[in-house]
Amino acid sequence: MKIGIDAFGCAHGQSGAGAYLLNCIKNLPDDGEYELFGLEIDRYTYTANKEIPFVSVNIDENLKAIRRWHSHKLKAFCRKNKYDAVIFPAAHIVLPGKIKSKSVIILNGVYSSLGDKAEHKAIKKALNRSSLIVAASSYIKDDLIQSGFDPAKIVVVQNGIDHKVFYPLADTDSEFVDIKPFAIKRPYFIYSSRLSGPDKKHIELIKAFELFKKRTNAPHRLVLVGSDGPYAPAIHQVAYDSEYASEIFITGHFPQESLQKLYCGSTACVFPAVNEGAGLPVTEAMACGVPVLCSNKGALKEMAGEAPLYFDSDNIEEIAVDLQKIVEDTQLAKNMIQKGHEVARRINWETTTRETLKAVCTLAE
Repeated sequence: MKIGIDAFGCAHGQSGAGAYLLNCIKNLPDDGEYELFGLEIDRYTYTANKEIPFVSVNIDENLKAIRRWHSHKLKAFCRKNKYDAVIFPAAHIVLPGKIKSKSVIILNGVYSSLGDKAEHKAIKKALNRSSLIVAASSYIKDDLIQSGFDPAKIVVVQNGIDHKVFYPLADTDSEFVDIKPFAIKRPYFIYSSRLSGPDKKHIELIKAFELFKKRTNAPHRLVLVGSDGPYAPAIHQVAYDSEYASEIFITGHFPQESLQKLYCGSTACVFPAVNEGAGLPVTEAMACGVPVLCSNKGALKEMAGEAPLYFDSDNIEEIAVDLQKIVEDTQLAKNMIQKGHEVARRINWETTTRETLKAVCTLAE
């Protein structure tokens, strides 16, 4: 079975879909027939650790051109390259048209909240045309079923953790976490998520952090890690206007390999997003030996089990209380770290890749 893998829409490895693609390609078994296709600039983006053929597509690097190609040229391209199946890690971005090959859509986001009105309609068409939808959680699957999609073609495969990247580091008790070009003063809380929308709850976390600081006068800082998105100006403004502005640090995009040091240097990972479909930062933080505080909404309980402290992300008081708990109760923090380790050690990209390919191969039966 020859499987094509679409690298379009994955932000050169700097998005959730990009990280997914990087890790899955790294763990592809050697006995399969795979071919990656995308822009020439990405010829080596995803294949540095795994040699698989790459087919360059000569189009402009802009979303309009990419979507036009996926709508009008993809079918002939797949036929020419004799793909039996094509995997789309970023179908919600590239909006693939109808193809004769089996179409496999990887869905790490919650369908009902994807895209604007026009994009949502196109995403629905792509999902309906697909042969298989690989959902990162039961939460995503349930949302798809409630939206009218056939449950028979949806399979749940949880995202993995790269344990060569995310693992506990020895605590040197250093005053700063030095990750060029930053030197971040400890202690701090970390939240890793793109500044993309109100459902990520950055503003609520900032306000809860302010309340925590007023009550405790603790030396902790708040580090917000993630690239700017549509909601970034509002988040930046709230942080700038805060009386604790000097203790709120917004880093922008951080490469995956640098996140480990940020997680390991933190007091806790706080994840208030309410509509999370995959929860990868939560499981990665647990793998780094960091206690996690997170929203009680979305797929997070499904992903993290009993390890975190859960809160209502709209309840600023509740978040502030949990921040105080994790700082003042060292035994609680130790117990959470141990529970997190037990959860994280069972999650890996080898299993994610194997289970995804197993589902894809059933399409040939």
